[in-house]
Amino acid sequence: MHANVITCAKPWIEVFVAFFYPNRCQICGVERVGPDAGYVCGRCWSRPGAIQFIRPPYCQRCGLPFAGDISAPFECANCRNATLHFRFARAAVAARGLVLDVIHRYKYHRALWFEPFLADLLIREAQPALSPSEWDLIVPVPLHPVKRREREFNQAERLAERLSAATGIPCEKRLLKRILPTRTQTRLTRSERAVNVSRAFVMRGRRRLEGERVVLVDDVLTTGATTSSCAKVLQSNGSGDVCVWTVARGL
Repeated sequence: MHANVITCAKPWIEVFVAFFYPNRCQICGVERVGPDAGYVCGRCWSRPGAIQFIRPPYCQRCGLPFAGDISAPFECANCRNATLHFRFARAAVAARGLVLDVIHRYKYHRALWFEPFLADLLIREAQPALSPSEWDLIVPVPLHPVKRREREFNQAERLAERLSAATGIPCEKRLLKRILPTRTQTRLTRSERAVNVSRAFVMRGRRRLEGERVVLVDDVLTTGATTSSCAKVLQSNGSGDVCVWTVARGL
């Protein structure tokens, strides 16, 4: 199913949820809430520890948050020992608890009604930091065609489109292509993740960039191996700076 078909089907998804769970929060099942909030109610939203927005201090390169009082800019030990091809990565929230549960249900169980909730988290944090005068393109991390057929949509692409609409920065969905059906990264070490995706991406056709500054978008960043591999391809084909924005940051 193509993205435009899913977009057209969105009202039917909302009708389906409303029929079985009429305007009920899909987390607690009690509070009344509608599709604009992604079926996540204010009580679940504000529950202590449910959503942890990432605030300084954090690594200036990968965005990993640190506890404690650190006032000077710093890079974490992982970034100092790694080759990362993006200038910096930022995420809206920590990948834990409510957020991690919603992301898993959204990606792996096609719970598309959660999309406004996830997009809102990303836009809240990314929009103030992304100016159309400083960034030229928003590019989602692509899925391999096999995985896309299995999942029937690319979550990074859909989130990128929403961020593009909020910021006014054009979204280029067909710039990068994933050519290797890599193993899931979940249980791999940092070095294994880097090897796993090192040759997974290429530019589509013979596309070349002319210094455009690119915002890569994905749902979750853990080690940065996937987005770094994408950034390397972009820079090898003429891009300027590349930064990364994700909804959540693995800790």
